Amino acid sequence: MLGYEFMRNAFQAGGVVAILAGLVGYFLVLRGQIFAGHALSHVGFTGATGAVLIGLSPLTGLVGFTVLAGIGMGFLGEKIAERDVAIGMTLSLALGLGILFLNFYTAYATQATALLFGNVLGVDGSALASLYVLTAASLGGLAIISRPLLFASLQPELAEAKGVPLRFLSVAFLVIVGVAVAECAQIVGVLLVFTLMVGPASAAQAATSRFWPGIVLSAVLALAEAWGGILLAWFTNLPTTFWITLLSAVVYLASIGCRRLRRNRTLQSRPREIEADVRPPL
Repeated sequence: MLGYEFMRNAFQAGGVVAILAGLVGYFLVLRGQIFAGHALSHVGFTGATGAVLIGLSPLTGLVGFTVLAGIGMGFLGEKIAERDVAIGMTLSLALGLGILFLNFYTAYATQATALLFGNVLGVDGSALASLYVLTAASLGGLAIISRPLLFASLQPELAEAKGVPLRFLSVAFLVIVGVAVAECAQIVGVLLVFTLMVGPASAAQAATSRFWPGIVLSAVLALAEAWGGILLAWFTNLPTTFWITLLSAVVYLASIGCRRLRRNRTLQSRPREIEADVRPPL
C-alpha cells in the first residue's frame, strides 16, 4: 500500500490535517462556535470555485475566503447574539456567491464534487507542502493564544475585567479556524468539515472535562479516524470520506454512551453515600 506515492501523500495529508482539526475543533466546541465552522466551510466552497474560475488553485481560494470571512465574523460581533447574526449574514452572502459561481462551474463537475466531499487520495506533492506550511503556521498561532483563549472561553466576563483583548482573540481564533476548515475541505470536503473538527472534539469533551487530556484526546481521535478511514477505503474500495465520517459518528456515540454510564453509576452511588452519612454510629 505504501509503495504508491498517492497513498503516502494521503496518509501525510490526513495526518497533519487531522491533528490541526482536532486541536482547533476542541476550542471551537468549547467556545460554542460550531455554527462558525459550518459557515466558514460554505464560504470556502465559494472561494474555491471562484479561484478556479480566475485560474488559481482551489486551495488558494479556500484559504483566502475562509480567512477573510473569519476576520469579518470576529470583528462584527463578540457577544453571542451579535455573533450569530454576523455569521448568518456571512453565510447567506457566501451561499449567494456560490450559486453564482456554480452557474459558470458546471463544466467542472468532477472538481466540484471533490470540493464538496473531499478527495484525500488526490492530494499531490505541491498541495501536501502547502498543507504542512499552513498547519505549522496555524499550530504556532494557536499555541501563542491558547492560554488567554482558554481563559476567555471559560470565563469571558472575568477575562474582560482582567484586560484580556476578547475581540483580538476572537478574530485571531477564527482566522485559525478558517485555515483549519480550508485544510479539512481537502480531506472530507466542505460539506463534511464537522467530521474532523467537531466529532473528535465533542467525543473528547464527553470523555473527560480536563483540558490537557481532552485536547490531546481530540487530536488522537481525529488522527485515528483519518488514518482509519484511509485504511478501510484501501481494503474495501469504498469512498474514504464515508469511512472517516462513519468512524467519527461511531466514536462520538460511544463517548456519549460512556458518559451516560458514568453518570448513572454516580447517581446510583449517591443514595448509599447519603445513607452512610446519616446512619447513627454504633
